[in-house]
Amino acid sequence: FFAKTLQQVKNMAYTITPQLRDKINHFARFPQTGVSLRQMVMFGQTPSQGTLLRATQFLADELPIRIAHRIQELENLPHNLSEMKSIIKVKNWYAQSFEELINFPKIELPSSIRNKISSGSIIHKLPDSVPHPANNPSYSGMLKPSIPISRRYYMKVDDVDWPPEVQYYNEKFTKLIQTIKERHSSVVSTVVSQGIQEYKRHKTKAVIDTDIQAFLDRFYMSRIGIRMLIGQHVALNKLPSRPDYVGIICTKTNIAQAVQEAADNAKFICEEHYGLFRAPEIHLRAVVEKFGEMDDYPPIKVIVAEGKEDITIKISDEGGGIPRSNIRLVWTYMYTTARTEQLDPEFNQTDFKAPMAGLGYGLPISRLYARYFGGDLKLISMEGYGTDVYLHLNRISNSDEPLQ
Repeated sequence: FFAKTLQQVKNMAYTITPQLRDKINHFARFPQTGVSLRQMVMFGQTPSQGTLLRATQFLADELPIRIAHRIQELENLPHNLSEMKSIIKVKNWYAQSFEELINFPKIELPSSIRNKISSGSIIHKLPDSVPHPANNPSYSGMLKPSIPISRRYYMKVDDVDWPPEVQYYNEKFTKLIQTIKERHSSVVSTVVSQGIQEYKRHKTKAVIDTDIQAFLDRFYMSRIGIRMLIGQHVALNKLPSRPDYVGIICTKTNIAQAVQEAADNAKFICEEHYGLFRAPEIHLRAVVEKFGEMDDYPPIKVIVAEGKEDITIKISDEGGGIPRSNIRLVWTYMYTTARTEQLDPEFNQTDFKAPMAGLGYGLPISRLYARYFGGDLKLISMEGYGTDVYLHLNRISNSDEPLQ
């Protein structure tokens, strides 16, 4: 408790010095390096200490670049959003993490190993990724193409006679990025539930502006990528892992089981939220609110289709549908037809009781997750009847991250 309180006080007192700002601006001039899920799996299947060292060096170079981009954007938001307390709080979290990363010491390797690394004799290049669909001009998403970069970091390294300092270095860096990941755990709620709500109250608008929507898409897509890289690296350094996992990536995902677990979670939340004795089998909030409390609700239908490129999950309900005029709005942050749930400004995610709905970012962030992995999330509705949702998942997962 005291350690957590001390860290909160430290975060509140954090300021960006002119010297640190110069470094942030310097790193923000570099493009971000995208990697694919397939590369992560191939890279982490049999990681040696040398492979993990290569990953550590990659993250030590890449994370400050990604974080610097976000800091600059947080400082230059339109509509005076950058001056809101919650946005400043998040910016300082990123600045503190940036400073810790750039000050992390470099490892000193014996000259014999340095020569092997520089010559490439113990490093094996992974297969190239394909461009992300967001880089296709015909893609209907809001993300812009990323800037390509020629340098490659994710490569497999032979297991030579690495000195013990390498393992210590890897473990020390892993501890640092795990601390950074925990520091940023409540970024979504802080930015959306506090900063954007404050902005909407100030603007007296029910829907945020398109430039803020575009910023949130970029910001959360970047956050997904950062947390994915950190989570994967931490997991690889905590061997042994489960036989069906490479780091945090499951290589034998059971889609039917995942759908059933999601349905069970939805049932539990729905029973608590509406006080039902028994929730209907696989149903949504809209179904309950349309029909009220009854013994037999219209069922939710789930279809899983496996194609050569994609695995598609179709979910169909009979919850009354959405008017065509509102279809565009359901993808905007903070828009919801349910009663808005309020989060405590200092809430802890570990103590968080999931609401049935009302925060207004479930759909847009779910779509970002799908797009991050090369898929998409689409919605077709019939007002007065129901809604179909299509979740497309890239089967090969060999496209680069959609970074910008």
